[in-house]
Amino acid sequence: MTISRRTMLSGGAAAATMAVATRAFAQFQPSGRYPDPAVQIVDPSFARYRLGLAKVEQLASGFRWSEGPVWFGDGRYVRWSDIPNNRLMRWDEESGRVEVFRKPSNFANGNTRDRQGRLLTCEHGSRRISRTEYDGTITTIADRFEGKPLNSPNDIVCKSDGSIWFTDPTFGIVGFYEGAKATPELPTHVYRLDSAGNLSVAAEGINQPNGLAFSPDESILYVVESRAVPRKILAFDVKQKTLASRRVLIDAGPKGTPDGFRVDVDGNLWCGWGMGEAGLDGVHVFNPEGRLIGCIDLPERCANVCFGGRHRNRLFMAATTSLYSLYVNTQGAAYF
Repeated sequence: MTISRRTMLSGGAAAATMAVATRAFAQFQPSGRYPDPAVQIVDPSFARYRLGLAKVEQLASGFRWSEGPVWFGDGRYVRWSDIPNNRLMRWDEESGRVEVFRKPSNFANGNTRDRQGRLLTCEHGSRRISRTEYDGTITTIADRFEGKPLNSPNDIVCKSDGSIWFTDPTFGIVGFYEGAKATPELPTHVYRLDSAGNLSVAAEGINQPNGLAFSPDESILYVVESRAVPRKILAFDVKQKTLASRRVLIDAGPKGTPDGFRVDVDGNLWCGWGMGEAGLDGVHVFNPEGRLIGCIDLPERCANVCFGGRHRNRLFMAATTSLYSLYVNTQGAAYF
């Protein structure tokens, strides 16, 4: 459809980071009313997902380009990427503390967890997928295909069988802001990495694939084609190691910019969105048929989201300079 709606800091370094975040907080003014007018019902079917006594909260700010949030329920915290600042951040749900988890991060972008709960990260700088072990060591699990270096892995999900699926556009090698300039040697594929470490192409011919997510039953993989004109969210049937029956689920229209997204238990897509103008920045929510049903307005472009909290009913939104959250009346699909 076409869219028509409008490693930890210490001492002074930690204090400086928190001071930056505090100053930036003053720029965001949450609504003084319930229900929050930033949470908009576009289609009546979205009304059931909006909580009348929940509003958009700014949890942290002072970053350059926030991406790739992932929830760690065992520790009650969110990790996400601040790509140009070359660091991974952490926000603690209990204390509200914001701190650097790892710097440098090799210009980390998308993050998720594997089926053992370990952090998986797409790294632009090293052009690889890394895994952070429980002892803190970092393992490279994919950096080349058929002897050639990957471009710059972007977003990543893990299927229930343990296989890892990720997109590999060239965004991290076009300059020196989100990585290092280099000449791509591979097409922009969607890849599948099996539990034995074998890397294969799951889908090809996608013009700069970006965000991706499985449907709740994992029968469909959704992928953003970010350099299509207009941008599109594609749907593929999952056939074990490959993807089939490519189709357009969402035509984003001339001003639509879907980025990263996650899916709830009802199969709705909660998509980071934005074009840098009023009415388009935030999160767009689509039902499984691709119809826009709701929007969450933010003061800045949203790159990616994840569900978290004790009941997976808190939506965390990585949006340009900030991390936001909103409690919703649904749950994220039960995968990392």
